[in-house]
This record gives sequence, C-alpha cells and structure tokens, in this order.
Amino acid sequence: MFASVTSVALVGVEPRPVRVEVHIGGGTPAFHLVGLPDAAVREAKERVRAAIQCTGRSFPGRRVIVNLAPADLPKGGSAYDLPIALGVLAAAGEIPRDVEGVVALGELALDGAVRPVRGGLGAASVAADLGRRCLLPPASAAEAASMELGSIHAVGSLEEAIGVAVGGHDGAALPALAVAATPLLDLSRVRGQPVARRALEIAAAGGHHLFMDGPPGAGKTLLARCFPGILPPLDPAERFEVAIAWAAAGLPRAVPDQPPFRAPHHSATTAALIGGGSGVPVPGEATLAHRGVLFLDELGEFPPHLLDALRQPMEEGEVVVARKGASVTFPTRFQLIAASNPCPCGYAGDRLVSCRCTPRLIDRYRRRLSGPLLDRFDLRVRVSRLDAGDMTGPPGEPSARVRERVAAARLRQAERGRLNRELGREALDALAWGPGAVEMLEQSVRSSALSARGWDRVRRVAATIADLAGSEVVTEAHAAEALAYRGAE
Repeated sequence: MFASVTSVALVGVEPRPVRVEVHIGGGTPAFHLVGLPDAAVREAKERVRAAIQCTGRSFPGRRVIVNLAPADLPKGGSAYDLPIALGVLAAAGEIPRDVEGVVALGELALDGAVRPVRGGLGAASVAADLGRRCLLPPASAAEAASMELGSIHAVGSLEEAIGVAVGGHDGAALPALAVAATPLLDLSRVRGQPVARRALEIAAAGGHHLFMDGPPGAGKTLLARCFPGILPPLDPAERFEVAIAWAAAGLPRAVPDQPPFRAPHHSATTAALIGGGSGVPVPGEATLAHRGVLFLDELGEFPPHLLDALRQPMEEGEVVVARKGASVTFPTRFQLIAASNPCPCGYAGDRLVSCRCTPRLIDRYRRRLSGPLLDRFDLRVRVSRLDAGDMTGPPGEPSARVRERVAAARLRQAERGRLNRELGREALDALAWGPGAVEMLEQSVRSSALSARGWDRVRRVAATIADLAGSEVVTEAHAAEALAYRGAE
C-alpha cells in the first residue's frame, strides 16, 4: 500500500517541496527511512510509532519504507515527523488515503502533541503556491498567518492533524503571535554630535554603510542603536524576505514591518556571522540583518578573518555557503554600521586623555581593519568627546522628524528603481550633475585623494545628499559634503 504527503526542506532560506512517500509491504517488520535524512530525521521512527499508538490506532506490523523525495536533497531536523505519521496512517488504511492535499510540518511528542519547528513560514509559502492547506504547530501557524499566506491550520496534536487532513474540522484556533518588541531608541537622546547625526541620516536615506571611530563614551553605540528608528518601515515584499529568513533560523519576528537590527559579539564564529553550521546550513547574523542593520561594535576587536568574510556579502548582497556536495545561498542585503576605538586604550587623538598605547600597538590594532573592508564604507566619521555645553544642552532632533526626511529621499530613489547605494556607473552618469560638482570630484581623482572605486561611492553619497535636499541637480556643495565623509583613501 502507498500514500504520500507533502512537506518542505529549506535550502538556505528557500523552501522546496519534499514528497514524503510511504510504502507498506510484506516481509520482516521494519521501518526504513531513505532520502538523505540526518540523525534527527532518522529518530522520527520512534516518535512516530509512539505518537500513532497514543491516538488509539495501530502501527503497521509490516515492512514500512519512507522515502523523502527528491532523494538527493539533504533533509534535517525533526519537522518531518508529522507528514511521516500521516503518510504511514494513510498507507496502512487507518485514515483515508486522500492526504496529498495538505502540506504538513511539525515535530511529534511521544504523546502525539505537535511541537514547533523552524521553516513553518516556508511550508505556508509552498502550500500557497500549490493551492493546498498547510498544517503547522500553533506557534508556527501564528507566524505564517501574520503574513497572510493561504489556508493555514494550527494543529496541536496528531489527532487534530488527522481531522484537518481528512476534512473533519479546521484544527485549533490560530493563536496570537506572542513576541515582545524591543522599543526603539529615539535620536533625541543623542546630545551634540551634529556631524555624526548628519552621517546617520545620510546613511539611512541612501542605504550606505557607515563607520564611526572615536574615544569611549562619545556616543558611537547610542547613535547606532538609534539608527533603526529613522529607517522607513519594510514594504510587503521586504517583510516576506525578512520573515522567511528568520523562520529559516527558527526565530520569530517581533515587529514584521520594522527593519531588523542585529549586533553580534566580536567572539562570534564565522558560521554564526555568515551562516553555516554542521549538517544543513542555517542563516547567520548577516542574513538575519537582511533588509535591516548589522551593527558591529568594537570593530577592532573582531578577528581579521571574520571581518574579511563580510566583504563579499556587503558588496554582492548574498553569500554562498559551500558544503560537501552542495551549496546554499543566503541573502545579505544589510546596512553595516560599525564603531571602533582608535586604539586599544581608546584615547588616541583625544584632546583630554592621553593615549597609553605605543605606536607599534596602535599600528597593529589598526591593521586588523583591512583597507578593502574600510573601502566599502561610504561614510566615515570621527565621533569626538562631547563638550560640557553639549551634555547640558537641549535634546536633539527626534527620530520621527529625521525619518520623514529619510522617507522623502527614499521616495525620490524609488523612481530610479533602487537605493542610491545600489546605483551602477551608468545610472550615476545619468543623474543631473552641476559643473562645479564634476570639477571637484575630478580634482580629487587627480590629487590621488579618490580611487576609481571611491569615485562611484562618493557620487552615490552626493546623490543621497541631493535627495535629502530635494534637489534635482547634484551640486558642488553636495559633492563637497560627500567627499568630507569619505575621508582620505
């Protein structure tokens, strides 16, 4: 006897349909799982057997073969328990065999309860594409329902899943998505620092990468953590991209339309930052920051090999993680905000506190940040120590007002089809450039202050400054400000 149920495998963050085929035949009683299952999938045998018996039904005492097709796609995790159990029951004649009209995902407890798994949003997406009903654990179903993806049914037990699969009822009520949102810090908390605040606004408007350096306590971390509050909300397409990336990592999204903000510690591994891990690769921090912000505090403390691993994801907007016999692609279109001290003690160049570091120690510290990495920051600013007047002065401009200007600038960029950070040379050439702006940039190239790559990066920043000013022409003043943020090559 034969039956099949559809499930899902995640390849990177891309969900792919998996057909769970069950054949029950004669021979010595046995339970075989094939189709490149990992250890967690192979252990489904005992979970499925116990869960079926807890429903009052009999597990077939014959030869059971479960094939996860396509057979050359690695399968990992415990999410195949539920579709395997439904397939076994259908093939054994315990329930009607018409269970191919569902997509199921979920781990089974020994008492038949269905536990949450990662990939629920991907399963809902596949089910919507196939025009089928989707059976998910309640927590996973709540997340998928928040994205309004097709016919989603929450099943808290194998018995409920059977009822939905054979058309008996609709499953449990969908629970509310229970996650706690972290309040955004308001930019009004930042006192003084007009140059850094301006750089933050330009970075938000054009999607540019920003590097800040300065002594401890100057406000670099506070500025970075206020950054999400001046970003516009995600559009529906971006919301789905972010949600499915987080679902692939098994993490819920607190506020679906809020750009993500990730701040990994400098002790993170390459796999944790870029993606990977043993077995089926999972997204790293760079992917969890997709369409949002990746903040690296104390950049000089990160190992050089870890920082250099970010260069390609920053440039390409994706990273390919290779494993033996397969590779997966993770999206990494994030904004990198980095903060660093100028030296190990933090006070090199400070006007009040003397630096205790030797020149050799400072040189070794700064060489941890490679030139190719720093070259990918469109904006570089010095965040200096605050004066007493700044600390006792009035609050800074609130995030809401800055966000309005950022949103207006992004609307102008939407007419070009992309953020200024992503403009190619031809698109930049097509912009209206004032003669003074072109002459100033050409002079910078002639004086060797600007490289060929820097030429386009400065022009992108100048275009963003013009968008913030509501100007149709990129003027000399816009180019001068962009060059100031670029710094020496």
